[in-house]
Amino acid sequence: MDTVTIKDIARKCGVGVSTVSRAMNNHPDINPKTKEMILQVIAESGFVPNNSARNLKRVDARAVALLVKGMDNMFFTDIIHTIEKETQEQKYSCILQQVEEDENELELALELVKEKRLRGIIFLGGNFAHPEELQRRLTVPFVISTIGQLEKAGGYIGGSVSVDNRKESFKIVDYLCSLGHRQIAVLTSAEDDESIGKLRLDGYRQALENRGIAFDPSLVVYMEPEIDRYSLASGYRMTKKLLEAGARFSALYATADTLALGACRALKEAGVEVPADCSVAGFDGLDAGKYYIPSLTTLEQPAEEIAEATVRHLFQLIRKKEKPRRLFFEGKLVVRESTQEYRTRGDSATGGNHGREN
Repeated sequence: MDTVTIKDIARKCGVGVSTVSRAMNNHPDINPKTKEMILQVIAESGFVPNNSARNLKRVDARAVALLVKGMDNMFFTDIIHTIEKETQEQKYSCILQQVEEDENELELALELVKEKRLRGIIFLGGNFAHPEELQRRLTVPFVISTIGQLEKAGGYIGGSVSVDNRKESFKIVDYLCSLGHRQIAVLTSAEDDESIGKLRLDGYRQALENRGIAFDPSLVVYMEPEIDRYSLASGYRMTKKLLEAGARFSALYATADTLALGACRALKEAGVEVPADCSVAGFDGLDAGKYYIPSLTTLEQPAEEIAEATVRHLFQLIRKKEKPRRLFFEGKLVVRESTQEYRTRGDSATGGNHGREN
């Protein structure tokens, strides 16, 4: 029989993991009926809490937490491994906590700080758009990693480590333009996104503008919040949607490699050859892109450097040797087999040629 986890309890009760945690730890800020229901489900399910983790709240532990939103994002795999390794080298334990898409990572962090007496927090992934007054409730230093944020979103008071998503996105789209492509489709995050997806879309638009190419809304496919995430399946579904709409494009830019690889599958099924009929480019630099056929042109993020800098900055904050700051790393354009110069080929399964209407 599979081991019951706290996530299983939360799912069965229809509440968040943080609510289950409050019930287990007898916190006063929980509805009594909800608490009773959760404890009843725990008793019936045979759930056994991780005592070693729970006992951390009883001591001033040398521990930091890594909160990950989008645990299934392949780009995070190496980053998580490096953060855990670097934290252990500092003689600290690293508590890895998955954050569900509909959970508030800051509220969960506040709970963890109280329960585990953490020294610091790393937020990985998601959209860190929280009011400054709420951020100031965190009594420990924190660093957000790989998360881009728009200036208008209000900023954050912790440290941050990432690439300049707008600039790096501009770089790869400008490369596609330099190959002669003028009709470039894009797969991006939800339309109301205020994080990396929006920044990368801004870079796409700026690259087109610099080349004198009009922005065409019909070539933009946004994620559907309740359906999509940065995954192969979403890239596949979004590209099929683009093809079914009869959009005309000679190149496709996906704002994550996972989306790009899923897109290649949808194009192949539709009889569109990559790159002969349609060039495809991604963003992140996943190892999987090297081995796909054709291998994927991408904007590679220095994942290991970002992870190491994230841990280094957090511990400098913990030791009060630095103030929170933004650290940006340079990405690298990696050109592989999935892109080539634009060639007039007549109508294709992409809906078109690729004529020069712009």
